Amino acid sequence: MATGPVPQPPAEGVELIKAFEGIPDGDPSTANIDAYLCPANVWTIGWGHAIVHNGQQLKGAAHKALARQLYPGGITMAQATDLLRADLIGFSAGVQRLLKVPVDDAQFGALLAFAFNVGNGALAQSTLLRKLNARDFAGAAEQFLVWDKARVNGVLTALAGLTRRRRTERAMFLGQDWRAVAAQRTRSAKAASAMACLPVPEMPEADRLQALAAAEAPMPAAKEAPAAKKAPAKSAAAKTVPAKKVPAKKAPAKKSATPRARTTTATAPKPAPSAAPRGLRRAP
Repeated sequence: MATGPVPQPPAEGVELIKAFEGIPDGDPSTANIDAYLCPANVWTIGWGHAIVHNGQQLKGAAHKALARQLYPGGITMAQATDLLRADLIGFSAGVQRLLKVPVDDAQFGALLAFAFNVGNGALAQSTLLRKLNARDFAGAAEQFLVWDKARVNGVLTALAGLTRRRRTERAMFLGQDWRAVAAQRTRSAKAASAMACLPVPEMPEADRLQALAAAEAPMPAAKEAPAAKKAPAKSAAAKTVPAKKVPAKKAPAKKSATPRARTTTATAPKPAPSAAPRGLRRAP
């Protein structure tokens, strides 16, 4: 357990969280930012701040009136920033308590962003934390990528939004250009971005490997099949088209070259010094 004062949330870690959480407005018709029901069915406001009443999170459409009542008129952007920073102080304290090794700002920022998404409890039980506290920093970095799945209709599914978020956190942890990684969206990122704020519980090792194998297995087949079908079609077309066009082009080329040579040689010596030969010389 790390001791000492609770570190302030690193600026880049806060920036990463803002980029992925977004700041949805539950009622765009008003001037301020209003509460909204997130995909986890929790009433939320600002950058992922869960609304709590009497010690419990407000969930479900039935609590819409109460959620709006707790934040009448919504909140400003400055207030949303204050709420986020207050939340992150609590998460920072939780991450600090779990660490047994020193980390730099980039590593702490990545862990903070990860914990903000999945919860400090999930981080505490993760293989990521175990490897990190064993000073296996490279192994810990790879563990970020494991947490890219959630259950969709009861099926454990890798979500593009979560995959991109985990890759970005890993890049920050390794001191790489995480902004460039965050900009690399997958084809389904737009559809999955709404679910990026869902906490993802860690899977048992066997289930994790099975899920990874299931997700990766169809990829090569899907990519190779179209390539194999398109290749013969293109080569066949390439063989037939030139065969038909080549003779057609060669025949007129020979005919047109002869009259041009004849016209030039026939007319050049015959005319007397007049405007005609000059015109013929300019024409070619």
